[in-house]
Amino acid sequence: MPKAVVVIPTYNENENIARLLRNVFALQRSFDILVVDDNSPDGTAETVRNLQTEYKDTLFLLNRKEKAGLGTAYIAGFKWALAREYDYVFEMDADFSHNPNDLIRLFNACHRDEADMSIGSRYVKGVNVVNWPMSRVLMSWVASKYVRLITGMDIYDTTAGFVCYRRKVLEKINLDKIQFVGYAFQIEMKFKAYLANFKITEVPVIFTDRTRGESKMSGGIISEAIFGVLKMKLKSIFGKNNFNEI
Repeated sequence: MPKAVVVIPTYNENENIARLLRNVFALQRSFDILVVDDNSPDGTAETVRNLQTEYKDTLFLLNRKEKAGLGTAYIAGFKWALAREYDYVFEMDADFSHNPNDLIRLFNACHRDEADMSIGSRYVKGVNVVNWPMSRVLMSWVASKYVRLITGMDIYDTTAGFVCYRRKVLEKINLDKIQFVGYAFQIEMKFKAYLANFKITEVPVIFTDRTRGESKMSGGIISEAIFGVLKMKLKSIFGKNNFNEI
């Protein structure tokens, strides 16, 4: 059976993490989980450590000394997974905005339907977002349209953070060259996979905004995405003969 691990970055997610981990481990298809915690002051890491006694050899914890951005947390998790024998690596939020049941659908899109990268998409079939104010829905939808226009990617939800990667995708992308740490990280990973001609598919999901804890979204993260996309596209044009420099 192919091995799969779900990478979950956390910062102050103690209200959600235990319930989320139990939900994932209760699925019919088995997944390992790696929690990458940025020294949460609310005790998130301690909760994970306590659960490790219950989920031996399937629940792992990577402690970082400080909050250093979503992108670097995922990269640390990806490198951890690549150092082990995982065939599929997932990224997933800790706040239940991503339904754990959809992990199986993303896995099937890669393993059964032979995609290299499957994206849990809010926008591939209309707009499937719950509990967001209309202003935020519009901002996210426009951002994805903007990225699609600039980059040329045939992806409707370019900023999605619910993704399954085949191992070979993460092996191909030079993770040390990923530039963005916030919102734009998700765009950059998709763009690198697109440039490498991997097969990317979108799986429609319903995104539900968190009901516990606080959002990590900020103006700086949004501006990184807006201006970062332009910079990324220009680099792809002028550095098109050297994939690892894009």
